[in-house]
Amino acid sequence: MSAVPPHLPVEGQDSAAVLARLRDNRHDDADWRSGRIFGLIFHPDDDELEELLAEVSREYLAENALNPVRFPSLARLEREAADMVAGLLHGTPGTGGLTSGGTESIFMSVLVARETARKRGIDDPVLVTAITAHPAFAKACHLLGMRQIRVPVDEGYRLVVEEMRAAVGPDTAMVVASAPCYPYGVIDPVEEVAAIAREAGVLCHVDACLGGMMLPFWERLGEPVPPWDFRVDGVTSISADLHKYGYSFKGASVLLHRDVEQYRTQWWFDDGAWGGGLYGSPTAAGTRPAPPIAGAWAALRHLGEDGYLRQATKVRDATRRLMAGIEAIEGLSITSTPDLCVFQFGSEDVDMKAVAEALAEQGWYPNRQPGGLHLMVSPFHVRVADEFLAALTAAVDLARDGRRSDAGPATYGGTARPGGTGGS
Repeated sequence: MSAVPPHLPVEGQDSAAVLARLRDNRHDDADWRSGRIFGLIFHPDDDELEELLAEVSREYLAENALNPVRFPSLARLEREAADMVAGLLHGTPGTGGLTSGGTESIFMSVLVARETARKRGIDDPVLVTAITAHPAFAKACHLLGMRQIRVPVDEGYRLVVEEMRAAVGPDTAMVVASAPCYPYGVIDPVEEVAAIAREAGVLCHVDACLGGMMLPFWERLGEPVPPWDFRVDGVTSISADLHKYGYSFKGASVLLHRDVEQYRTQWWFDDGAWGGGLYGSPTAAGTRPAPPIAGAWAALRHLGEDGYLRQATKVRDATRRLMAGIEAIEGLSITSTPDLCVFQFGSEDVDMKAVAEALAEQGWYPNRQPGGLHLMVSPFHVRVADEFLAALTAAVDLARDGRRSDAGPATYGGTARPGGTGGS
């Protein structure tokens, strides 16, 4: 690509030239199609699904979900998609909808908590989470003028119940549990957190953005899954991303509530005094692109329960193979026993940053964390697990032979260093 600052061309370019430039610009993107990335994209290993989503995107390329009166098909697709997920999570139909992703689902859940607390006369509402809760909760509190109290986790990286109970007070609006948390893949004790919420008379949100579309099928495979969804008395809302283990494209998440009144609190309306008529929205966005909504519905319909179970089987098998292979490499260990297909591994005597850089040079991109490297396993990884383990072994050998890293601190979000990002 040219180093000349970009400018609007005087004359438009034909589509072939535009596409050529677009593709040239991708020269340093991670090769996700080969299964060499362990986050950000959840490779479904399903060519038919990929083609379906491409067709759905073209079908709904221009439509706008802002106005359901003009595009009622989108309202129907959103409602059906949300209700299908509600059925999986033992919720109630008609009590939620789609957002642009996990961050917006979390934001809207915190907004509902704030508004509910204000109705109770709480002027300075507080959110109580574990320190491992997703940063989107901190971001929501910052934007919504709320305070966040973060409580410690135990040796297994799960929220300490007594610490949360002690942190809940008269200004608490909502408590949060993760299912699972991103860094370590472990599920907080949802039953105990929900009991605290019931005792205090506050809301309880389960952040299942990562696990919401995997845990129901993990359970059906016979894997141990602690209670976490709407079967737990006291859970009042759940977020679950469809662009993760729902295998739709970005960005599609579901935010579900226990009852319809709580969902109504999520909506914002302007009565028309601005001159343009009644304006309402259930999300932070006004205009909402149609393809993610239609794509989420299409992925759910295409895969069905049997398809998701097949995908979960692939993920489970790949996870087992990867964990066993990592534990077999001298000096490496899994940080904490995960409850799902997401985990961190590290070492007390191997420079894991050097390992990550050696892997990146071979085109492998595990996520970097302060405590080591992090894997989010997709169905396609069952094909490349052994290849990754061989590359990891070679990278560890290089680090043992004296290779050192000049990388900065590990980050979850954007960074200029190739292979240096985490993210889901």
